[in-house]
Amino acid sequence: MTTSRRDMLRLLAGTACAAALPFSLAADPEPLKTIAARKGLRFGNALGYRDFKDPAYRALMARECNVIVAENETKWPALEPKPGTLNFAPADEMFAWARKEGMQVRGHTLVWQPEKWLPAWIASHDFGQGSREAERLLREHITTVCKHYGTGIYSYDVVNEAVDPKTGDLRSNAFTQRMGAIEQIDFAFRVAHEQAPHAQLVYNDYMREDAGSAKHRAGVLKMLRELKAKGTPVHAVGLQSHIGSWDDATQKTDPIRDWRAFLDEVTGMGFDLLITEFDVNDRMLPADFTTRDAGVAALARDYLDVTLSYPQVKDFLLWGMADHVSWLQTWDEAPRKDKLPQRCCPWDDQLRAKPLRDAIAASLRAMPQRRA
Repeated sequence: MTTSRRDMLRLLAGTACAAALPFSLAADPEPLKTIAARKGLRFGNALGYRDFKDPAYRALMARECNVIVAENETKWPALEPKPGTLNFAPADEMFAWARKEGMQVRGHTLVWQPEKWLPAWIASHDFGQGSREAERLLREHITTVCKHYGTGIYSYDVVNEAVDPKTGDLRSNAFTQRMGAIEQIDFAFRVAHEQAPHAQLVYNDYMREDAGSAKHRAGVLKMLRELKAKGTPVHAVGLQSHIGSWDDATQKTDPIRDWRAFLDEVTGMGFDLLITEFDVNDRMLPADFTTRDAGVAALARDYLDVTLSYPQVKDFLLWGMADHVSWLQTWDEAPRKDKLPQRCCPWDDQLRAKPLRDAIAASLRAMPQRRA
């Protein structure tokens, strides 16, 4: 790797010199999708309907990406805000445009496991006795989505964020309470496989490499072992990759070593990998743009050089291409203490490339070739 976590920690402490970090603002004429494709990797971005209406942002995505995923428009609450009331129109419009631009489509997400991210009407639904009504609702939703898109979606995040990061245990919701936690996840994947037998089926989560994510990683591995033992048709693990400055700089563990150990276990079980939601939280970095952008690029290069070294990673999607569209600008759980906007994406709010874009390109060029 060209940088190390120690470099980042010195930067956080304010003692590193930004000029020492090998990233520039020089424009790279080669689109990221082209760089990635030479190595057998798809490159894409999450697009929300509001940002889809911006022609300049849309043009940037068309230039750089060959995969699209909807940011929120294919989640269950958006598709069915009321029982039986379906709204596929925003996602359909975005996907039709993307296909004209030569992009493939990922599906996100059939079931978002935390109770608060299920449709609000689920909480008051009359499930009656036993698990039959829970199974019926899940089957109906997954079938409706899969049939609507047919073979137009090549990969689905079937279940999203099933593991509680604080405890490593499986989350509880209206479905798990009636079906059992591992049983509900297994059921969702089996229905998805029945309805979209062509598609890659993915478990997606935000476990990270830092010490604070140890229980989360362990819980995901435990769940994957149980699903594998049941023969659940899980094909890959989605690494959300919301990386950045999270833990105390004095942590005693080696995050790169721990991340490799996690990826080794996942791939050792036979699962493929995807980077599904990449961005870099800069909340602990200095306010100065030059220093901050260099720190963000260094963090990205450390993470990507390790993660992309696994040839099982065949998809790399950003969760926003430009700073002003990023969810991190409004996420109140980990804001910058100085209240400044985050510089978390490869392009700034004027759609100018930043050092993060250079870091991504460098990692793509350095990664090993993927097999067909």
